[in-house]
Amino acid sequence: MEAATVSDPIADSSPLVARLRNLLFRRMLIGVKDGRFFLGSFHCIDKQGNIILQDAVEYRSIRRSPQSPMEQRCLGIILIPAACRSPAPCRSSCHVDCSINEQMSLLSVSR
Repeated sequence: MEAATVSDPIADSSPLVARLRNLLFRRMLIGVKDGRFFLGSFHCIDKQGNIILQDAVEYRSIRRSPQSPMEQRCLGIILIPAACRSPAPCRSSCHVDCSINEQMSLLSVSR
């Protein structure tokens, strides 16, 4: 009986996976179309493009005016969906705490 060979997923990873791996545990700020922002540590992204943040904090305006103070609440772990499904929020922006060169290389990840 032949022994089955198990491939190493880290060795087989694509350049896109390697770029995303560099984002692990970095601070990420994600805006959603309803005006809220989520700040947390990047934990993972799945095949559908859903992002999971750890130690996330939600920021939202108390009133609908631009000068309205922001209210915050601690959420812990949160999944932010890639696609719009009612009533789930849609992402409108995503910022990573990293250098300009790293941000430029990440632009190809989102395509």
